[in-house]
Amino acid sequence: MLQPSEYTYGGKSTSPASNPNSYNPVKTTSVPIEQATIGRTLVIKGEISGAEALYIDGRVEGKISLPDHRVTIGRNGSVQANITAREVVVMGKVTGNIDCTDRVDIRSEGVVHGDVSTIRIIVEDGAVLKGGIQVRSGEHKQQNQSQAQAKPVEAPKPAVAEPQKALAATASA
Repeated sequence: MLQPSEYTYGGKSTSPASNPNSYNPVKTTSVPIEQATIGRTLVIKGEISGAEALYIDGRVEGKISLPDHRVTIGRNGSVQANITAREVVVMGKVTGNIDCTDRVDIRSEGVVHGDVSTIRIIVEDGAVLKGGIQVRSGEHKQQNQSQAQAKPVEAPKPAVAEPQKALAATASA
């Protein structure tokens, strides 16, 4: 069936007709995740630290320290380093220890040779994990944080008081 057009010949309406077949892309309002990428052909030797997520599809040798962020080793990624991060996802190969404050996810293509210390761990069928696993409780982490926040800082005692005691002891002798 034909639908009446919103355009009129008398010039009364100037709005365009809505076309159900037209493509209107949806604009996203979410902020994109900031993530650095080490590409397939890159080789990095040394220490990597920062304040954003990291995707590794190349080769890294050394140390990776991103304690508040995610480290992802892509399918082509090869890492010979100790990794400290909030979350680690392994789809490639890691030789070294992994220390996570949240979660380690070893996908079916992933290979890890080294010790893993984390609160949560996921190892998919087909993944290779050779090394020790230490699964910490999340309560232990929360208790340590609350104790550190609740513990008052003691003012240092003056160093002058002790020599006075020593002088008083020698005077009475």
